Amino acid sequence: MTKAYTGGCACGAIRYTTKHEPVFQNHCQCRDCQLRSGTGHGSYLTFPARAEMAITGEATHWEVAGDSGNIKIHSFCPTCGTPVYLRFAAMPDMIAVHAGSLDEPSRFTPHVLTYKVRGLDWDPIDPSLKTFEKMPTG
Repeated sequence: MTKAYTGGCACGAIRYTTKHEPVFQNHCQCRDCQLRSGTGHGSYLTFPARAEMAITGEATHWEVAGDSGNIKIHSFCPTCGTPVYLRFAAMPDMIAVHAGSLDEPSRFTPHVLTYKVRGLDWDPIDPSLKTFEKMPTG
């Protein structure tokens, strides 16, 4: 059995746990991720079974349309403001957690860099990662 992935917000009001392995791990340099993280990118682990991820606490949610027009539902702690997870209207079974919200952030192993932005020398990303100008499909 795989060791569970656990994590939550900075103040502990929101917690999550899942026994599943992530199906996708990525850094993203889109402008939304930059604004949300306050850095040059966001880092995420996407899991296949939202229904099997236990989440405790009440998150605040806000929606944004991606470049595809699909809605992303971002969830953060209303007390400490930590971004914790996001869901996708077009793929309701999936859920992504912010890598920094993991209890063991060293378990994050990015596969790709999406929405690569040139000229962010102040926010270097591993140059060996496969990069995409947009989110890969298929």
